[in-house]
Amino acid sequence: MTGPETTTTNYAEDNSQVGMQAGVVHGDVTIYSTPPGASPMERFEIGVRLLDGGQSSRAREVIREAVEAGLTGNRVCFHWQLALLSGRAWNEMPDADAAALRQAPSFCRLSGGDVWADGAKTVLRLIDAAARPNTDLRPLLKDFDNLAEPQRGMILRHLELFLEGPLKNEIWDRALTEARKEQLADSRRDRVWKYFHPNPVGPRFLPVRPPLVPAGTQARAICGAVVLGGAAFNLGYLLLRDLQLLTLLVYALGIGGGFWALHAGTEWHYLTERLRAKDREFRRPRELPSRAKPSGFAGKVDQRFDHYFARYVPRNASRQTWLDGTVGIRRRLRDEMVEVYREQRTSVEQIAWLIRYRVSEVRRQWENGTLWDYRRELAVPLSTKAATLLGLAALASGTIWAVADATRTAPTNAAVSALLALGATVVAARARMRIVAEARRHAADVAEQRRIEEGCRAAFERWKRKLADKPTDPEMAVWLDRDRKVLLSDALRHYGLTMSNVIAHAFIEAPGSSTKRARVRKGPWRYTHYRLLLFVLTKDGVRQVTADLDFERGTFHDRARTNYRYEAVAAVRVNQTDNGDHSFELALVNGELVKAKMLAAAIDELQVDETLATVSETTLDAAGLGHTLHVMEGIAAEGKRWLEQERRRRADRQDRATAWTAAPPQAPTRPPRT
Repeated sequence: MTGPETTTTNYAEDNSQVGMQAGVVHGDVTIYSTPPGASPMERFEIGVRLLDGGQSSRAREVIREAVEAGLTGNRVCFHWQLALLSGRAWNEMPDADAAALRQAPSFCRLSGGDVWADGAKTVLRLIDAAARPNTDLRPLLKDFDNLAEPQRGMILRHLELFLEGPLKNEIWDRALTEARKEQLADSRRDRVWKYFHPNPVGPRFLPVRPPLVPAGTQARAICGAVVLGGAAFNLGYLLLRDLQLLTLLVYALGIGGGFWALHAGTEWHYLTERLRAKDREFRRPRELPSRAKPSGFAGKVDQRFDHYFARYVPRNASRQTWLDGTVGIRRRLRDEMVEVYREQRTSVEQIAWLIRYRVSEVRRQWENGTLWDYRRELAVPLSTKAATLLGLAALASGTIWAVADATRTAPTNAAVSALLALGATVVAARARMRIVAEARRHAADVAEQRRIEEGCRAAFERWKRKLADKPTDPEMAVWLDRDRKVLLSDALRHYGLTMSNVIAHAFIEAPGSSTKRARVRKGPWRYTHYRLLLFVLTKDGVRQVTADLDFERGTFHDRARTNYRYEAVAAVRVNQTDNGDHSFELALVNGELVKAKMLAAAIDELQVDETLATVSETTLDAAGLGHTLHVMEGIAAEGKRWLEQERRRRADRQDRATAWTAAPPQAPTRPPRT
């Protein structure tokens, strides 16, 4: 055991920082919210979930309200007992709660022999045995081992701090065996990460730009067609009047060639313009003068695209080739995402799946060689070019022949018609090609977007199915409780202690470095990485253990141990700022500080019916801060005398327990209140 002059290992220095990503709040999960006008049964069910989630104080309040409202039954009695006992030792229990525990079976009308009644009776027998050190434990432990689940597991979890003596060792051994066996149960390593992922939002897309044809273009197309038709008809009339039938036939063939050239030329024009437009989308954007990177939502979208494009490198390309070749695509996708989601109060985490999918699609097309297929698909076929040129040649030949013959009999009329036909042809053809190209552009955009939407919606459904087995908050609480037991067991083994040698133990749960965090509505914060601080109190002094917990994998890292006498503790402080931050400080007489930042609140992560105070209270309740402060503040105030005081308090509560188990009072009309 070290003395006060020994330097201890600090958890955190004065200016240390804990890196943390923005928190995720599952606002659509309401397992802890009490609706207005809730019935006693509804309140009780919420209290059960609070108890399962480790929020003992709130569970006691809510279940008390249900019991006071007249709710009775074996299941109610069992959970009411556990709520009164959970998270605290006997000397931490107010007299009113001790009386409520004593009166619970009669007040809740415990009867019958179902599994809930068996559980409630077992709780009473365990408390009785803890108060009577000379009790033969073998029959009790046999009945306890035969108790059904989940009653047996719930007792192991919630009575950890309450039992004493040999019974404490027996129950601890069973609790530890279950914790080690079930620490990674229910596919923990495959599911925990999903708790920290927000509910994804569905894919959204910019609307397809409708066909934009100015009124002037439409007017030119119509007027040009009318003028062209009139001029062509007039030339045909002149030829027919003079019975120039051969010329008329050639003229008709020329007109047919003109229509053929118009059709093929329109296709040529559309393919050329479409190729240019796609190249503008895909090519590297022009370098702009250096400017500050965007912040806020747009900046986070940039980071995600950069991350996934750097991560999803095709197998058949180097990273630099891939990044250089997709600069334009990356910019186009990023701009589209920012434009669609910027005003929707959407977090980047909610659309990370979509960014990842779009990038993976680009990689897939790169790998199978289809990313640049549009260049092949939009290349103008040789047949189209030939059809356009041959049609124009036929039109020119037929028109020149017809005009030449018509001018012999009506030179002025034929010349005017020819000039009008030539001008109208140019005007009408250009307008017609623009109209058709715009209509086909719109149809192609609609078809392309429909294909992209189908892929995105299918990916969205796959992602939702993948997140469907997201852990509940009570599951997270159970896993964390098992981790704590494993760490405590490792500490006891290292120091050669049994649970009966431990006067008390307490935890401080702080977020680890570079951690993510998430919570359900009105629930406590859960973290991907914890920094656990364990205090084990023995007759010789305090054993302090710190360890980093990788919660997803259930593994501990960077452990540190230190020992000090009770007299070495100078003060215990919990600092709470106005913005909801909480930190724990243990000051030793040599000036050393053991510090932990337990909670960092954020006003922008609150739901409409939450406050920073309620979120902080919930998180600290689930972490068992009340019990920890009771123990550590007692040491700071009394030093080693805390041991004698604790022994006297323990003897006193055993005497009281023996008295009420020997002659339990009659049921009151109301459960006593704290």
